[in-house]
Amino acid sequence: MGNKIKTSGAAGNLLAQFDKLYRHNRQGSFKTKERYSEAMKRFCVFVAKRYKLQKLANISEKHFIAYVEDMKERDLAASTIKTELSAIRFWHDKISDAKHKLPENNELDLQRRSFGNIDRAWSQREYNYMITLCWQHGREDYAACIVLARYAALRIHECFRIDTAIAERAIRNGEIIIKGKGGKVRTVPINESIKIELEKMLKLTQRGHKLFVPDGVDTHKAIKKLQQFIIDHREQIKDPDSDRPMTFHGLRHLCAAEWYQSLITAGYSEDTAMKQISKWLGHERKDVTRIYLASLPRLEGGHV
Repeated sequence: MGNKIKTSGAAGNLLAQFDKLYRHNRQGSFKTKERYSEAMKRFCVFVAKRYKLQKLANISEKHFIAYVEDMKERDLAASTIKTELSAIRFWHDKISDAKHKLPENNELDLQRRSFGNIDRAWSQREYNYMITLCWQHGREDYAACIVLARYAALRIHECFRIDTAIAERAIRNGEIIIKGKGGKVRTVPINESIKIELEKMLKLTQRGHKLFVPDGVDTHKAIKKLQQFIIDHREQIKDPDSDRPMTFHGLRHLCAAEWYQSLITAGYSEDTAMKQISKWLGHERKDVTRIYLASLPRLEGGHV
């Protein structure tokens, strides 16, 4: 299968199963099979590490959606994401004892976009309207998540990891310690708006429980409901003539751009500002940070 599969480590079991599946497949051109095999191997490594999945037959909607979110957070182009998903579906269809059906692309909120020079940041007006809609629908939890993304650049799955202990410590210290992708832990400063939202949620959450995941509800389902809420309401609150995609991740872009402006205004060099923002975003790569700053021309022009 191109490169020989290493069957040791967390992903070894899944990769060995996939090797067998690959060798028995006769469909598709050699080039397609090779490209799809590499994509499937990446997916196997992801679900093995994040979910300790043991059998390919047990791949479910939860794993599929989590991988989509991971790719979005790495700012992969929509075309790349769709190719990866096509590959996973291709091989999943070959699993004779597969237990679950995988969702279609139209269920996954995939925008047609190419990253690197696309302004994805929400405007302040869009943010204000979405917060108001959350309150009108009695979703204080959704409002709090949106505030956390907008002012601390938390990813959606990072918000849903917050429990009462993390929230209490954040309020006390003025910064939140959060575990991000790959288990990487980072510390991010929080403002008064975040403190207010966390205090509200603490009053609604039993001690020791997660703030945004109701008891008895799977985390990935709770995340999907928030994403669907944004999808259902974004057209009515979008800025006139805006073609910017309004996804939860766009709030991270707004936060990063405003951090950059604040640091430059405070006298930091561009290089120092980029390094600091990279740490707060949780990837520590300046090339990725530049993607988050595509909205700067609009923000610097006062169109927020």
